[in-house]
This record gives sequence, C-alpha cells and structure tokens, in this order.
Amino acid sequence: MDKVERLISIIMILLKKNIVSTNEFAQLFHVSKRTILRDMETLSLSNIPIYAIHGVNGGYGIMDEYKVDKRLLSSSDLENILTALGGLEQILISEEVEITIKKIEAMVSPLALKSSMQLSFYNWEGRSEIIQTLKTFQESILKRRLVSFDYIDKNGATSNRMVEPYQLHFSETSWYLRGYCLDRMSYRTFKLSRIDKLNMDEKTFDPREYVIEQTREASYQPQLVAIKALISPSIKDQFIERYGRKSIETYSSEFLLATINVPQNSTGFQFLASFGTNLKIVEPKSYVEGFRVYLNEMLDSYA
Repeated sequence: MDKVERLISIIMILLKKNIVSTNEFAQLFHVSKRTILRDMETLSLSNIPIYAIHGVNGGYGIMDEYKVDKRLLSSSDLENILTALGGLEQILISEEVEITIKKIEAMVSPLALKSSMQLSFYNWEGRSEIIQTLKTFQESILKRRLVSFDYIDKNGATSNRMVEPYQLHFSETSWYLRGYCLDRMSYRTFKLSRIDKLNMDEKTFDPREYVIEQTREASYQPQLVAIKALISPSIKDQFIERYGRKSIETYSSEFLLATINVPQNSTGFQFLASFGTNLKIVEPKSYVEGFRVYLNEMLDSYA
C-alpha cells in the first residue's frame, strides 16, 4: 500500500471510530510508529481536523463536527465501495483487491455483513489465465516501459507490435490495452486475449502529450446500423438491459418489435444469431440478406 492509499484509509477509519492509537495504525498497515506520526502531520497540513490525545488510552481522532457536517464517506458510500470492489474482485481476481476488501470490511464491520447489493459473475477459467498479462501491463504502465507482443487479429493474422502502454480497459466480458503502437505510429486498442508472447522491454518512454484526450476521442466502436427485429417476449429482458425499454414496442400477441443499433459486421451477426428462433430481422432488407448469408455459411460448415 502506498502513502496516498494509507492516508485515505486512515481518514476512513477515523470517520468510523472515535480514537485509534498509533500502535493500532502501525500494526494494521505494517509500518513504523514514526511513519504513522508523519502521516498524521501530512493530514493536518492538508486541513483534515485531526487531534491527538496523549496518555495510556490516547491516540488520534477527527473532530465530531467534521464527521457530522463534512463527512467524506457515509455508511452507504462505504457499502457502495465494498460492492464495487466485490465486483472488481470477480472480474480481476486480484490478490491486491482481495486484501483491500478485507481491510475495508475490518474498518466498517459489521456494515459489510448488511450489504443490500451483491454482484455475481461467471467464474470463467480463462479469466485466471489473463491475470499475469494484466499484472505485466500494470507494471509496464507504472514504470513507463515499452512492451512487445504478437497480436492475432480476428482473421488469425499475426503481427509483432512494440507499444507504449497507457491504460487497461474492461468492457463487458473482455480486457483491452490502450496504447501507442510504434509499428503503426498511432493510438491503438488491443484485446488481451489476442495477445501472445508478451514481453516488458527494458526501454522506457516519455508519455505523449494529450494522450488521455486522444484516446477518448479515438473511436473504438464499429460502424452501427439501425435494424428492426421481431422478438419473443422471453428475451425482452435482455433487450431492456442492453437497449432500454424505449427500444421495444408491441407488435402482436406473439412478438414484440425491437428497434436497435448493431455492428455492421460479423460481430453483429453473432450477437443476433445467439437468440436463435426468438428473433427475426425484418429491416433493412440489405441487413436481412447479409444475415441470411452468414447463417448459410454456418450451415455449410456442418454439411
């Protein structure tokens, strides 16, 4: 745990408890008493109203007025943090995240036992295989070190890349790396499951200017096309979750009419095909024809 994380944790503890001794803090964070004293000085200089009580039962506290009138985190805030971390733990399966959860639960217990929200994820075996890749990229981002790897595109073609790594991004079910590709001389997004033979280089790099703005402006979304499809009521909930209730209207006693935007490529076809006979595309005709070709190619592979 770095100093900033420790300072935030100290504030969270003092917001929930009256007086905490130097020894308790030192044991919790595995640091010396001198380090805790310096932390308290830092917080005081940052205008956090911490006071000290000397003696056998002494320690540190935060002024009650600060807790009541200007509290940083309420009970619901802490519960939301635990819920979010619990979900992140399922996605990343990180040892660091697990330790953080345990520490916060210790601070707010028994609040953690009363959580009104719980997140659950499928425990795919492949997720555990990607942890080392994530850790390597995290280290390379922090140390500003170049990374090289083989990248396999959706058509199976392999190319070697040298990249300045800037950000890890999780979307739906997959992890992605955003970085500047020195081979293509542009910002690119790489899907981690398509990366092989990853190596963190000894060479470091200077971050490019406006990298955050440029990555935000870059479009990672495929071209979309608006389609209309008849759907069975049995899959209505899935369309509500993805597209909202406004995307669905009544069509007949058997079907609903969904108006949605989908990728104009095989990814869109794969998504729609996953609903089987519970979905039928009706417009536009060009997309219907493309989808029919896609399905026929699937059938041909089983001929």
